[in-house]
Amino acid sequence: MLVFTDGLTYARRRDIIAFAASERLPTMYGSRESVDDGGLISYGVNLTAIYRRAATYIDKILKGAKAGDLPVEQPTILELIINLKTAKGIGLAIQESFLLRADQVLE
Repeated sequence: MLVFTDGLTYARRRDIIAFAASERLPTMYGSRESVDDGGLISYGVNLTAIYRRAATYIDKILKGAKAGDLPVEQPTILELIINLKTAKGIGLAIQESFLLRADQVLE
């Protein structure tokens, strides 16, 4: 199952994680927080890094910059996070080569 990150799925991520675990569904999420909460895999942007970057924009605006003059930026770094405890819980073996590509493996 693939769970995209939006306001609704982020708010209900623990319910989605519990459902996926009860049905033994391998599930991939768009936010790291879902893996921290027990989800299997996430691949997406680092929300903390995005918020930090947003703070620099806010600082520039508060110092007088016009928001319309600031460049639009997109995330350039995506993170792959794997939760091995969840994988074992649903009976899924993850290949070593895939684990080596992960930015972080939670055990």
